[in-house]
Amino acid sequence: MKLLLIEDEKELRQSIISYLSQEGYLCETARNYSEAQEKISAYDYDCFIVDLMMPGGNGLDLIQEIKSKNLKGGIIIISARNTLEDRIKGLDLGSDDYLTKPFHLSELNARLKSIIRRRQFDGNKDIVFNEIRINPENHDVFVNDTRVTLTGKEFDLLLFFISNKGRVLPKDSIAEHIWGDHMDQSNSFDFIYTHIKNMRRKLIDAGATDYLTTVYGIGYKFQSE
Repeated sequence: MKLLLIEDEKELRQSIISYLSQEGYLCETARNYSEAQEKISAYDYDCFIVDLMMPGGNGLDLIQEIKSKNLKGGIIIISARNTLEDRIKGLDLGSDDYLTKPFHLSELNARLKSIIRRRQFDGNKDIVFNEIRINPENHDVFVNDTRVTLTGKEFDLLLFFISNKGRVLPKDSIAEHIWGDHMDQSNSFDFIYTHIKNMRRKLIDAGATDYLTTVYGIGYKFQSE
């Protein structure tokens, strides 16, 4: 899962990124309003973590911009301000949750999981696609009753494909979502083919149908038929 943390306080930013990266999230950051604008205009995220007070602008204005672009990611506000007015305004603008600083990183993680599960998978803890069952919280994958051991990137790829089943996913979108914005500097997608090939082989060996179709010259599509 890919997150954008918009937070100017260096120590807090680093502690959040360190914790959530260990939890398996791909984390990117913006330290001010203009950086955040650039990121939300260029990349897709599963969730935005937005501080209300930031250099160059206001977090509530940024949330309005996120909603105006019809971006699918969830939004968690983090703020030192604990006023009812801010909470109501943030929720009215379309944010999913509001955390007052200081907070426990484990609580932020729990709320992230809840938002992503609710938005992408109808609140279900397990994601089921025919004979494939995924538990995102524990990073477990089963084909029928057979456990499949995937690497972190293979797991992220499978989850990304199932989350977007039926859609053609271009290679550059897959790379950017799984590996982050630094993929702009890459000239080759060979590493994607390797990860997809390994993921595919492990699922088929466990008894899964091959649901992944190559759309030549574009990317891939994951679907039943």
